[in-house]
Amino acid sequence: MGFETKYITPDIKLSEYNGKPYKTEVMFEHHLLVWFISGETKLVQADVTHTFTAGDIFFIPRNQLATVINYPKDGLPHKTVVMYITTERLKDFYKRHVLIGRALPLQKVYTFRKHPLLESCLASVIPYFDLKENLPETIAAIKIEEAISILRSVDNQMDGLLANFEEPGKINLADFMERHYMFNMTMERFGYLTGRSIATFRRDFKKAFNTTPQNWLTEKRLELAHYQIAEQQRKPIDVYFEAGFENLSHFSYAFKKRFGYPPNEVVSRLD
Repeated sequence: MGFETKYITPDIKLSEYNGKPYKTEVMFEHHLLVWFISGETKLVQADVTHTFTAGDIFFIPRNQLATVINYPKDGLPHKTVVMYITTERLKDFYKRHVLIGRALPLQKVYTFRKHPLLESCLASVIPYFDLKENLPETIAAIKIEEAISILRSVDNQMDGLLANFEEPGKINLADFMERHYMFNMTMERFGYLTGRSIATFRRDFKKAFNTTPQNWLTEKRLELAHYQIAEQQRKPIDVYFEAGFENLSHFSYAFKKRFGYPPNEVVSRLD
């Protein structure tokens, strides 16, 4: 079986996967609250890797970049309940609730292992996946509002994150690109995350690196892949995706064009 995803509303889903480890790159547009029923996930970001297993509950702030690797484990499928906590829903929530925290916490992944209140909240939606009809929006809203309320009670600084509706501001482009070049995104998305229009992004990029974004990204990704194959003894099939290439054939072509030999000859040339 591959992926099976059931939605009881557009914002609440049950995801189940039973197969080989599956990788994907994502940019989280909305806050995510995830409860692991079984399986394992590695969440690889620019400077940290998280590993989640059965019983873990974690919260991912919006506008985060990550490589996600999902695994079945211990003979059980990779199975999660996911809530999308959208900006629209949070704006409505904070029209009716007073902020209890002011400090803006770090844009990090929050882990709540086997937290009884969050686990009870997320477990309570599972019976709704067997309904033959759609779940009324009023019930879905109650469940998500319950989750928001629990998050606020667990961490008194969570309001600083949940009630922040600003879009990404203009940040140092060179620093951001050096940390995130391996994530395969459009130029428009890179621009958005650095607080720039696409035209301003390209102009500022030229000033910072004296080349085009695509040429620079390809060069950096090939250098990363070469290092991983040569120094870490990894196989080309295991590094091309993490280095930011969409498929192995394009990676092999670009690699040979850049270095003069295919990636499967790197190790032999070091002998």
